[in-house]
Amino acid sequence: MFYSFLRYVVAGLLWLINGHVKTQDKQQLPDGPFVLVAPHRSWLDPVFLALASWPHHFSFMAKSELFKNPLLRWLLVKVGAFPVDRAHPGPSAIKVPVRALKQENKALMIFPTGSRYSADMKGGAILIAKLAKAPIVPAVYQGPGTFWSLFKRKPAIVRFGSPVEPPKGRLTDEALATFSDQLQEKFAALDHAINPDYKYIPDKKKYLEEKEHGDV
Repeated sequence: MFYSFLRYVVAGLLWLINGHVKTQDKQQLPDGPFVLVAPHRSWLDPVFLALASWPHHFSFMAKSELFKNPLLRWLLVKVGAFPVDRAHPGPSAIKVPVRALKQENKALMIFPTGSRYSADMKGGAILIAKLAKAPIVPAVYQGPGTFWSLFKRKPAIVRFGSPVEPPKGRLTDEALATFSDQLQEKFAALDHAINPDYKYIPDKKKYLEEKEHGDV
């Protein structure tokens, strides 16, 4: 109930500030549970991806530091987020989303790079999808990257790719690397379909700072 209410509030505010989010190939989204994966480029990524995927309800991974603020923790829990220690992820980082997919009939949104400043893919999304027997849907967002840039009313575009099944057999390092490369290629193809000239270059300095603090 709260998720639906918040969706209408956020969609209304963004429409006033920036206009409607443009959604491409939404018919690719499965009817049942699925894992939505996308490159993480700004804090607006999950907002626009969730709006574009309506009426699907998502469970989200969020870094544990965000849950230290009581008000923010309450809000995150209400919208289906759960904490993950990015430096030392425990078993719950896999068990909680698998349970949400299998028992709660929710979709899962996850950013395989884990950071806005990294292009290195991690294998958590693939493992979760395999354990939950859920398809993986690649997606990309192009548009405003900060709150203030919303007021420039530049188009916010989300494009979905076709669902892919997680790899069969054992998830060896080689299998994970191969599948991760395939996802990167799908992200690149989706970006190109929206705008052939689009390029996203992560901030290397901020990535090194996060790495130094054990956040990536």
